[in-house]
Amino acid sequence: MSACMTWCPHPPGCHCARTRLGAVASHGANKNGNGRDRNLDQITILPQPAALFPVENPQLIPARRYYDEAFFQAEAEHLWPHVWQMACRLEEIPEIGDYVEYKILTQSVIVVRTRSGVKAFHNACRHRGVRLVGGQGNCKTSGFICPFHGWRWNMEGENTFVFGRQIFDESVLAQAEINLVPARVETWGGCAFINFDDDAPALLDCIAPVAKVMDVRNVENMRVEWWTSTVLPTNWKLAMEAFMEGYHVMRTHPQLHEVTVHDGHEFGMDHAESSPGPKRHINGKEAVDVTVEHFRRLSDGMGGMIHANDVAIAEDVAASMEFAEDPRAAMGAWMQGVNAEITSRARARGIAMPDMNDLMVNHPASAVQFVFPHYFMLPMFGNMSSYRIRPLTPETCLFELWSLTLYPDNITGARPQPPEPVPHDSTSFPAIPQQDYSNLPLQQLGLHAKGFEHMRLSAKVEGLISNYQRLIDGYLQGLASEKLLTAMQSVNGPYDSPIQDLGF
Repeated sequence: MSACMTWCPHPPGCHCARTRLGAVASHGANKNGNGRDRNLDQITILPQPAALFPVENPQLIPARRYYDEAFFQAEAEHLWPHVWQMACRLEEIPEIGDYVEYKILTQSVIVVRTRSGVKAFHNACRHRGVRLVGGQGNCKTSGFICPFHGWRWNMEGENTFVFGRQIFDESVLAQAEINLVPARVETWGGCAFINFDDDAPALLDCIAPVAKVMDVRNVENMRVEWWTSTVLPTNWKLAMEAFMEGYHVMRTHPQLHEVTVHDGHEFGMDHAESSPGPKRHINGKEAVDVTVEHFRRLSDGMGGMIHANDVAIAEDVAASMEFAEDPRAAMGAWMQGVNAEITSRARARGIAMPDMNDLMVNHPASAVQFVFPHYFMLPMFGNMSSYRIRPLTPETCLFELWSLTLYPDNITGARPQPPEPVPHDSTSFPAIPQQDYSNLPLQQLGLHAKGFEHMRLSAKVEGLISNYQRLIDGYLQGLASEKLLTAMQSVNGPYDSPIQDLGF
């Protein structure tokens, strides 16, 4: 077996596609013992592996991508070290010296607010590698202190103390070598994002399509109402894909589907629009009443997207209006009234609420916005739910859910505390997450069924699943960052998207 095959995660007989010559050469591997150049054909080249179980047909996603250990390790090596990851909300580090730990697989990063801005450092003592902190805290006074031998660093990552310095050779204590190792960090949308790849494109370049529709919604100033989490017995990609399409609402969330006004101005359908279940054409007032009920159920079941005060405003506006017979005209007039009233009441309370009617006309947004690879935003009026999903093992993931809203400028919320994960089948979750969480473990089990080789996607409404899976393949194949950036700008954005040509 060749040297490269000792680590290559492929099955026997694979053909690795790309070399790491640059990495080898940069570490001096082309020098012999006397420092002279060796022939390049004498160097052991460590190749970039080709994608395991690649998506060859965009409508068919290989099932083994969701549980195969080698695929999981390939993601750990070739995806997660090169992508922007939502590491924390800035509310978690509101004061100088506040820090929080972000963990992804084997890596741990400290994100800290310093006098000169938000910074990030790899969470390891420069003496013998002990992790310095966990959770959250404040290091303004004490700095970071290694619990093993007492070495210290300030919030800027500078080493300030080595216990028993005289016992060390000064050659191993050069200041630059014992300062904490910085990690790349950029901020957007009220969050800090980290990236382990110093050469990756800038965050805003990667998320441009999402930032365009979310910035005008004042996402930067949304703050946490509540934050909860669970460990799902599910591959992280399955958890992501549950929110990439609205096709599941009919069966998974029937309480919402049965009070949804459809394009044909009907409601009360048991299944899809072609279902033989009961259908009833409705007039304008009935369409509004059904939608108000939809808001109520969404507010009760989700919490973060539509607040009780939004529902109350929707009810008030409906009660004060006379409606056209045509459902489309009635719904349009009613929504304009709801948007205007939400905007005016919020501004009267001192909330920097954007003009909802302007957003509806000039900056429309899907109800779900995806940020590759692991973050979702679900905006509605001046509120938002957001999800972050992180891999733990090939068949488990950490799923976090926030409820966010705009507060008056004079109200300062408490520093959010990282939640202890709740069992995934807990009834403490709102009804809609409960329904989602009940499906996903069953799906993970079903993927192991004999004869189940591929998922079969709708090219029209489940295309986002295909798009992001193929973007993952681009990372596993080690494609050029320019190609990945172009593809990422196509992938980042709304749910219910069609399959797109990513350029590779």
